[in-house]
Formats: sequence, structure tokens, C-alpha cells
Amino acid sequence: MQQKVDFLIIGSGIAGLSYALKVADHGSVFIVTKSNEDESNTKYAQGGIAAVWHDKDSIEKHIQDTLIAGGGLCDEEAVRVVVTEGTERVRELIELGANFDKKKDGDYDLAKEGGHSEHRILHHKDITGYEIERALLTRVRKHKNITILDHHYSIDIITQHHLGEEVTSQSKDVKCFGAYILDTKTQKIETVLSKITMMATGGAGHVYATTTNPVIATGDGIAMVYRAKGRVKDMEFVQFHPTSLYNPGEHPSFLITEAIRGFGAVLKTLDGKEFMHKYDERLSLAPRDIVARAIDNELKTRGEDFVYLDCRHIDRKGFIEHFPNIYEKCMKLGVDPFIKMIPVVPAMHYLCGGIQVNKEGQSTIHNLFAVGECACTGLHGANRLASNSLLEAVVFAHRAAKTGIDTLSSLTFQEGIPNWDAEGTENAEEMILITQSQREVQQIMSNYVGIVRSELRLKRAFDRLEIIYKENEALYEQTTVTQKLCELRNLICIGYLIIKHAIQRKESVGLHYMVHYKEHVK
Repeated sequence: MQQKVDFLIIGSGIAGLSYALKVADHGSVFIVTKSNEDESNTKYAQGGIAAVWHDKDSIEKHIQDTLIAGGGLCDEEAVRVVVTEGTERVRELIELGANFDKKKDGDYDLAKEGGHSEHRILHHKDITGYEIERALLTRVRKHKNITILDHHYSIDIITQHHLGEEVTSQSKDVKCFGAYILDTKTQKIETVLSKITMMATGGAGHVYATTTNPVIATGDGIAMVYRAKGRVKDMEFVQFHPTSLYNPGEHPSFLITEAIRGFGAVLKTLDGKEFMHKYDERLSLAPRDIVARAIDNELKTRGEDFVYLDCRHIDRKGFIEHFPNIYEKCMKLGVDPFIKMIPVVPAMHYLCGGIQVNKEGQSTIHNLFAVGECACTGLHGANRLASNSLLEAVVFAHRAAKTGIDTLSSLTFQEGIPNWDAEGTENAEEMILITQSQREVQQIMSNYVGIVRSELRLKRAFDRLEIIYKENEALYEQTTVTQKLCELRNLICIGYLIIKHAIQRKESVGLHYMVHYKEHVK
């Protein structure tokens, strides 16, 4: 079955929903999401959204904070675009119904997080992403031009390759015509043709064994674009959140927002001693990469499994008011934050690299845009500044929407696209082949391509992953497509890209930290 739509959006987080609302008055819109319509990384964003909001702050301060955190590798023009245009985009979120916390005098209760020189984080308790998602979805559901296809999984984007033309990584005129999409309830694969396709698939946290990302974060969009010969960059810059709740067996890991450290919480070793003074003068409020490496080093040198976050000195009423969900979670586990310290450990949290896009969110494939965590705009450089990601999503969604609207009238649907060919494939007989391979990928990445890397670890990871890749490609060729099989295929691709880019990076910078790096490594 073939369907046609003006705007095909893959992903239903803040990036995809913001884009949908801006283009929906100009054409038909499909939002494809592989789980429930509200399931996305956005939903789990605790801390907030950064924006210049008062006279004490300034655009230049926010720009400099971002550039410093990015380790000198940010695209300064992209930084200026996001910071300069960001405040207006946040105002739009408020107009759409997003509620951010206010103080008794009516001003917004702005928080401060690691790497920020001013209080500029707008938040809703400790569920900011959930609140933004709620507001956007409320509007999306009411728009007559928007159709949400939940429990639909995007397998691959459609290009000239599917018309029998050769497409290589050197091809300069690759065009996107839509996507092949699996209805996970009926297991039927639909051909959706689009004039413009927006990739808003979020992150890739589950390429690692420990992550704060929801289970849907398997890097699908990045892998799809890479297979279609689109450019991907900066994949070596994987951000590990320093403080996920240490609770073995829980997947994904529960995030303890760094806003708590901005609120006064202090990191300590198991014997109750502070340690951040050994690593950075900003102590517990240093940028995430520094804090994560510091914790990693303490754990390795001391042979321990976690460190503590000490909140016992913090005002109880204020803590519960600002972080009710974190408080409730800790109490359920028998950890009263005002009596006991909270056990925490780093976990994969955010991918700074992704699909290479320009200042309008346009990828290197014609008519294919990418926004949000799956995109690489140049904003983050080697390390994302806290709470800049939601801001980046709304700014680039706005810019991509404007470009899409301007070009829509000149575009047509591609004729002659074949439907998905499943001839010669059979249903998977042994799911263990898929589940075990996924565990192996996650262990390889966690053990060898984590917070601190080495030449030997990266080489070993590459060799191990290559074996799994060959096994899975053979399985993919002969097996009827399922979501789990495709997700594994995408995770293997993401792991390969992270390792490949990590090997190519000839310096330790930001989130990419190498020990004993030697120049002869190719």
C-alpha cells in the first residue's frame, strides 16, 4: 500500500512536534512514532530549557558558556543562531501552553546548571520535558492536517537507490522520496511518499548498557540516513550524565538531574569525602564531561561501584517542591535524601553528533531535514551545555519549517517507487540471536568505548563489532523484517560510527577522552 503526504515527520519529541505545528497549515502531515505518541527523549528531560531571560544575563554570556563547554569545536554561527533566536522560541512554547515554574512575585524561577554563568534554565518541577511534550501534543491532536501514526516503525528512507540507481557516499544529488514504514500491530510494511521528510528520531542511548534514555532510543534516524549515503559527523562525542541513580537491574537508568547540584547538592565518595576539588575549581558545578570523568576515575581508582550525591544539608521543602519525582523515586527505594546520601553513577545520556545539517536543518540528502538529538548542527561541539538541547530543537524546527514551507510548492511526488520486497524471507525462529547480539553490542560499547578510551579498547571494540555486523546482516537478508531486528541493525551501525569517529579524532577534547594516545593510530 502506498500513501502520499506533504510532510513526513519521523519522531514525536519536541523537535518533531514543533515542526509539525509550524508546517501543518501549509500541507498534510504524518507523524510516525514507533511507540506511543508521547514516548520520546523529550518526555524524560528533567532539568529544563536554557534561554536568556533577564537583564543580568546576556546573549553573549550564553554564547560564551556554550562555546567553552564545547571545547572549541562548536560552530559559532550555529551557537549565535540558537541563543539569539531561542528566547522567542521559548515564548512560543509558553503561548502554546507550556507551564514553567514561577516564584511568588510572578517572575520565572530560573535555575542554574553546570557550565552556566547565570540563572537561565526555565523548568517545570523536575519534569520539564514531559510538560513541553504535553503542551505540544495537545495542539497537535487538534490540528486537522496532522495524522499521528503511532506504533509504526520507519525501516529506511526511500532514495534513487530504490529505483535501481547507484547511490554512493560521493553522490551529491541523493534525494529522499519518503520512507518504508512497518505497522508493528499488523506487521505490514507501507510505502509512504513525501515531498519533505523530517528526521526527528532522537538519540541512541541503548547502544550502551547503561543509559538514561527510554528504550526507543536506538539511533534509527542516524542509521537510516547513513545507509542512504547522507553525511554523519561528530559521533565520538557521547555525553554521559554524571548522576544517574545507582539501582542495578533498572533499565533505563533513572536520571538525577544536575539541577540538584545547582540547588546545592555535593558529590562525595563512599566514605563521605568531597572529591571534585581535585578536578575542577567549579567543583560539583563543572561541565558534565569533567564531572563524569572525575566520577569514573574515582570509581576505578577506589574499586567502587558508585559515588554519593549529598543533599542532606539542602532545604527539605524547597527540594521536594523543585524535584518531587526524584524525591518520590528515592523514597520508594528507601533512600530519604535528607537522611541518606543518594547513590549515583554515570550513564549514557546524550549524543552530540548525528546527521550533518546546515543552519536550516537541511541534511546532505535533498528534501531530507533533521532536527533534535539525531541532528548535528554544530551547536554542541565536543560537549553539550546543559539544557541547550531542547532549545536547539525548537530553534531548528522553526528554521526547517520556514525552509520547507518556502520550497513545498516546487516539489512533486516521485513516481515508480516499488513497494517493499520481502520475497525469500522467513520469520525469525530464534529471537535469542537478536537479543543476545544486542547485549553484546551494549557490553562492547560500555566496556571499550565509554567515558575514557584507549587505542587498544577502540581496536578491540571495532573487531568485535565487525563480527556481530556480519552475522546480523546475514540474518537481516533472510529474515522477515521486525522492529527488534531493525533496531539491532541500527545499534550496530551507531556503534560502528562512534568507534570510527573516535579512532579518527587525534586529540582528547570534550567528551572524547583518550589515554596514552599515539600518533600512529589510523
